[in-house]
Amino acid sequence: MFRLQGSKTLAVDLTGDAVKAKNGSMVAYDGRMSFKKMSGGGEGLRGMVTRRLTGEQMTVMEVSGQGTCYFADRASEISLVSLRGDTLYVEASNLLATDAGLRTGTTFTGLRGGASGNGLFTTTVEGTGQAAITSDGTAVLLRVSPQYPLMVDPGAYIAHQGRLQQSFQSGVNFRTLMGEGSGEAFQIRFEGDGLVHVQPSERNTVGGEV
Repeated sequence: MFRLQGSKTLAVDLTGDAVKAKNGSMVAYDGRMSFKKMSGGGEGLRGMVTRRLTGEQMTVMEVSGQGTCYFADRASEISLVSLRGDTLYVEASNLLATDAGLRTGTTFTGLRGGASGNGLFTTTVEGTGQAAITSDGTAVLLRVSPQYPLMVDPGAYIAHQGRLQQSFQSGVNFRTLMGEGSGEAFQIRFEGDGLVHVQPSERNTVGGEV
């Protein structure tokens, strides 16, 4: 069971089961715990091949035992996400922990990933259970509906879920090349029905330089 101990620490109660978490994110525990290092990008042979192809090198550990284990990542804010047979698409650097039963993998993000500075692939979390994601500042959860598409700065994007299509929008033109850019040259456009997690802080991105 996932619960927040304040806004920057995740507490997971274990009763003989397990949880997957970012390697090195344990800050305290009570009871009896064991730690096993794993690798991100998916499980088994397919995961190994995926990691080699995509460069998704997120390192995770499996924690099992009885008691309560506490996780945190550089005092980042933490949000809980409940999955019911659906898929969470999340930047690997923002994924803190998942139920052990959830499947992880990678998917191609195209130009959006390149603009966000996180590479051309992102992490997927599938199944039924809970996940914990981190953000620089308290994240907001924005809804997308067929009537109301959403534009998001690539540097502020964290994750999304639901039936969403994403496309890359660029405002680069001749004036940009002349050094008269708008300051918001790239956005991700989400259409469909779902939710997008956005942090109130922007990573350094290619778009932020033009």
